[in-house]
Amino acid sequence: MAYAEDLKERMNPQDLKDLKQLVEFLKEHQVGEFDLERGDLKVRLKFAGQPATIASALPDLSHIIASAPPAARPAAPAAPAAASAAPPVPDSAAAEADLHIVKSPIVGTYYGSPSPGAPPFVSIGDRVDKGQVIAIVEAMKLMNEIESDAAGEIVKCFVTNGQPIEYGQPLFSIKAG
Repeated sequence: MAYAEDLKERMNPQDLKDLKQLVEFLKEHQVGEFDLERGDLKVRLKFAGQPATIASALPDLSHIIASAPPAARPAAPAAPAAASAAPPVPDSAAAEADLHIVKSPIVGTYYGSPSPGAPPFVSIGDRVDKGQVIAIVEAMKLMNEIESDAAGEIVKCFVTNGQPIEYGQPLFSIKAG
C-alpha cells in the first residue's frame, strides 16, 4: 500500500485518470504485462494468474485512482496498448540449430525496406553485422530502425512486410559465424 500512496503523490490527476483507463483496458483484454513511459514517469504493470486474480489484485490501486481530484488540465493522448495475442514462437529447428533470434523492441508495423519499392534491408542468406539496420518498425507515425543485435547470416524472417507486430515478437533468426 505504501507504493500505491507514493504513486498517488508522484502522479498528476490526469495521469491517474489515464492509468485507471489503462488498467481497465488491460483487465478487459487480459493483458499480462504492460510498460508505460511518459517523460520521467515509468509505470510497469504485471498481472499474474487468472482474470479473477487480476481483479482482486487491483482494488487498492483502483481506490487511489478513483479518489484523485479532477484533472486541472486538458486530457493527454491515450497510451497505446499492446494486443493480448502471444507472439508466434519460432520453430523448433531454429532453436535446435542454436540460432540467435532478433526480437522486436516495440509494438508497431514491420517494414523490410526503407521505402515502398526499395530493395529490402536484408534477405535470407545475407551476412549482417551487429548494429546493422535490418528493418523498420513504424510506431505512432515514427519510423524506428531495428538493428541486428548479433553478427552472422540471416536464416529466416518470421514476419512479412506491412505486418503488425508485438513487443518481443521474433523478427529474424541469425546463425552466428
